[in-house]
Amino acid sequence: MKQPPIIERLVKFLPTILTAIILAIAVWVLAVTSTDPVQRRSYGRAVDIEVMGLNSSLVITSELPETVSITLSAPSSIWSSDLTASNAIRAIADLSGIGAGEHTIPVKLQINARPVKIESYTPDQIKMTIEEVYSESFEIELRRPSSPAIGYEAGTPVMSKATATVKGPASLVERVVGVRATLDVSQAIEDINTNLDLRAIDENGLTVSGVSITPAQVNVQVEITQRGGYRNLPVKVVTSGQPRTGFNLTNISNDPLIVTVFSSDAELVNNLPGFIETAPLDLSDATEDLVVSIPLNLPAGVTVVGSPSVEVSVSIDSIQGSRTLTGMPIETVGLEKSLQALFAPDLVDIILSGPIPTLDELIVGNVRVFVDLTGFESGTYQLSPSAEVNVQGVLVQSILPSTVEVSITPAGETGSN
Repeated sequence: MKQPPIIERLVKFLPTILTAIILAIAVWVLAVTSTDPVQRRSYGRAVDIEVMGLNSSLVITSELPETVSITLSAPSSIWSSDLTASNAIRAIADLSGIGAGEHTIPVKLQINARPVKIESYTPDQIKMTIEEVYSESFEIELRRPSSPAIGYEAGTPVMSKATATVKGPASLVERVVGVRATLDVSQAIEDINTNLDLRAIDENGLTVSGVSITPAQVNVQVEITQRGGYRNLPVKVVTSGQPRTGFNLTNISNDPLIVTVFSSDAELVNNLPGFIETAPLDLSDATEDLVVSIPLNLPAGVTVVGSPSVEVSVSIDSIQGSRTLTGMPIETVGLEKSLQALFAPDLVDIILSGPIPTLDELIVGNVRVFVDLTGFESGTYQLSPSAEVNVQGVLVQSILPSTVEVSITPAGETGSN
């Protein structure tokens, strides 16, 4: 009997083969899902929205969301491996071919992991306003709202640039009516050479933000000259007398250090010496710091711009010296009542330093020399005495000798103090 062709036999058993394949796939899927279950959850990493394809002659002027929130379904193993990479997901808003106007642009996700199902994400589209980029040149306007110091005048400013270009969204550039720099010359007494920031302004003089200015700064130079009849001179404080004996003058300062004088006779001002003196300040018998207002000694026909007097601060310190007190007895401190101490030597010298007037008035009763024996038991020790002075400003420089022998014995033993 003739055998049927192989194709006819395959067709005959095709349903059986397909059933076997489907059962195999089902078994495989069941096995995989039981060991690596699919999890649906929010993607924890922030995904930035990438805006691409925008023509360089256009600019986005509306505020855009920065990131998208995404919910995915994926096997547990994918969540813990592929989806942990920083570039696992990209969110792209493609503006290729888009012109100026109001637009709604879809946000598309690119997921570099398999298998992953996108359940949802937001935003899935972005509304944006796109404008053409305009640029326009303006002459730089220099504002000078202030004046130099009295007696000075400012020359004509020289700017490094005469014009500047404003660039930005059309709606903003159209608001700009000029570019301005502001120069502050208040209290200036010397030439100015500085860089000033430029501002784009509208018709009300308010700054227009969101545009760029090229250059962003302009260099300005201004010559500052002193008017005829005016002159700046340092102040010299004149003193008379001397502080009390035992005290020294250590410093004199004045405020202001320099004053501006004026005369309608410019020659009179020009012929002044290089300073202005004060009236004499009497320091006779002074023993402490002084702060006084002293008038300036101005020649006839010359006036001072501002106050005609200066504040003078005088520092006076006592002269430092030294004094030695000899044969000072040593006291004990903290010794148990059941014990007694014997010092060798039992008298010391002490060298003190301080203001001479204070040292001259010092008496022995102002000084105490002692050895702290708190916690000491019977025995012989080599210890350093300490000293206290109850007069302010007097310091102990040294004790001679610096170490004494201390013998501690039970109270009442023969030979003790």
